[in-house]
Amino acid sequence: MKANVTITSRGVITLPAKLRKALGLKAEDHLIAETTPEGLLLRPAVTLPVEMYTPERVREFDAAEQELAAYLGSKAPATKRAAQPKRKSAR
Repeated sequence: MKANVTITSRGVITLPAKLRKALGLKAEDHLIAETTPEGLLLRPAVTLPVEMYTPERVREFDAAEQELAAYLGSKAPATKRAAQPKRKSAR
């Protein structure tokens, strides 16, 4: 599908409704604009939400990590084997 669009003095491009519908684009969707040998390419951008943690929540994570480390440490063998050098396999 092709469509003629106009760029405003502010650099705004309006995609025609038929084109937006055909591509499944809606308000506030993000696109990546890049140049190609053929011209301009617009493609959907993937955005991932970022969660911000409060200091209290960070302390909860730290406590959970310490608890897990203590648990895993108690499950470790009493004696650790010395690292053995790797042997070269015979061909």
